[in-house]
Formats: sequence, structure tokens, C-alpha cells
Amino acid sequence: MVALQRLGIFTSGGDAPGMNACLRAVVRTAVSNDIEVVGIRRGYAGMIDGDFVEMDGRSVSNILHMGGTILKSARSDRFRTAEGRLEAQRQLKEAEIDALVAIGGDGTLQGASIFYEEHKIPVVGCPGTIDNDLFGTDDTIGYDTALNTALENIDRIRDTADAHNRLFLVEVMGRDSGFIALHCAIGGGAELVLIPETLTDMKSVKDKIKSLMFSQSRSSIVVVAEGEDFGGASRIAEELQNDSSFASIDLRVSILGHTQRGGAPSARDRVLASRLGCAAVESLLEGHSNIMVGMINDEIKITPMRNVWSRKKNIDYELLRLSEVLS
Repeated sequence: MVALQRLGIFTSGGDAPGMNACLRAVVRTAVSNDIEVVGIRRGYAGMIDGDFVEMDGRSVSNILHMGGTILKSARSDRFRTAEGRLEAQRQLKEAEIDALVAIGGDGTLQGASIFYEEHKIPVVGCPGTIDNDLFGTDDTIGYDTALNTALENIDRIRDTADAHNRLFLVEVMGRDSGFIALHCAIGGGAELVLIPETLTDMKSVKDKIKSLMFSQSRSSIVVVAEGEDFGGASRIAEELQNDSSFASIDLRVSILGHTQRGGAPSARDRVLASRLGCAAVESLLEGHSNIMVGMINDEIKITPMRNVWSRKKNIDYELLRLSEVLS
């Protein structure tokens, strides 16, 4: 076992439901191992500014069910510079912090990895992002909640689409990955899904919609990931509205946006976050560093941090085929 005295913990990048549950698990696991914990507010920006707060078991009471992050989050251009990272290292040294747990997405973990390589402060990452796009884990903290939030909204949109025989283009989050869109399409019975991993063929899109709206006289839901290559739901709607053959179709665009980030984490996210937070502290005690803890086949696995942000996590193309069959 490695001797740790003071552990720093921070959340960074886009917030995700379950970050507080992970924070709680880190703090209480550390306290149970006689490790002092320092919360770093506002991610890397707070690390550079020395925005630290002492934490104990009581300071994370009653946060398990809360969305967002009580430590706040921020993006920091200063941390992207060697000078900024040097100042962060100085602040950590002054606060006698000898190890870090980082909760966030690919940018957060890439920053943590670079920081370790430069300054050798032990760090373990926990995957916290609704996009579920990190290599080394089946699910990321926040993904299940965001998926269910989006799906609930699609169910509601379906009701009004059916009532008015409308075409709805529903845009969900997913700048670089289609995990939310693909699973929402299957779970919500969408007629079409457009994701960043595939090229959008507008002729095929138009033919599909015409078949549904005219030939079969059906309302339609098209789920669009924000990062699909044509330009998102608004751009696709513009293309359809400029086509005279779609003049009689009642078309609406619904962009779900940041509603997917907020709200109480699901039971699945709370359990996942708790397991990963505990595993992060235990990994540091076992001497691991510059790694991310993830969950694969319901087992804790560790992945070198560099692999997390340099390797792409692929969608399940069998699910894409399934969505086409079921539509």
C-alpha cells in the first residue's frame, strides 16, 4: 500500500449527473483510509487559483441524489499552457496535496495525463461525461441519466407528433459520438437516426421521410446527434423546407440541449459513480497512477490515461442495423 496524506479531488469540463455521487465515494473512501481530502473548486481553473476547501465525510452528506457538481466546474485556457500547469503544481505543493482524483471527460483526463507527465503528481481519473465516448469503460457517469432524460422527452414529443401527423427532428447531445442518439432511437421507436459515426445522405433521408409521411401516412421522429456531419437538426430542417416536395409536411425541430445534463442521477449512475469513486482511491493506494478506472462487464478495470483520450470508443454497429430494421 502507498502512503497518502492529502488527496485533492476536482470535477472539470461539462457537468454530468452522478459527479456528486462519485465525489462522495472518493471522500468517504479516503477518510476511511485516514487520508485527508481537499476539494478543488472550479476544476483546473481553481487548481491554478488555489481555490481549495477541506472536506470530510459530513461535507458530502446529502449530495448523492443531486445533479451538477458541488465543487463546480470550469474550462481553463491557462491550464493548457506549461506556465499555468506549473502554477497549479505550485499551489498543490503549498497545500501539501500529494495525489489527485479527476472526474470528467476526455479533455479533463487528457489534461490530468499531461500534468502527471510533467510534474509526477499521482492521478487517477473517473469517467464523467454524458456522451459515453471514453475508451476503457462500458458506461460513463451521467450517460444513463442523460439517455433517460432524452428518451422521456422523445416519448412526449411522439404524443404531439401523432396528434398532428407531424415530422419532428429531435436533436440530442453527442458532438463526437452517437451513443445517446442511437439508444434513444431504438428506445423511442424513432423512424431514423443520424449520428457522427456515419455520413448523412440527404437523398436517403428524404426518401425515407417521404415513404413514411406520404405512403404510410405516419408521423415520424428523426433523432439527430448534434455532431452529425450535415450540420444538425436545424440545418437538416432548412434543407427539407427548401425542397418543394416537402411543402405539405408539418415539420418541427426540437433541440433538447442542456436539459440532458441536469436533474437527479439515475440509480444506475449513482451506483456506477460510487463504485468508480471508491476504486479511484483504492487504485492510488495500490500504487497506480496516470490511469482511469472504468467498468467493463460489471467489473472495475483500469486503463492507461493516454489510451482513454487517444483511442476512439466505437458505437455498436449492430445496434445501428437494429434501429434500421425496427424503423
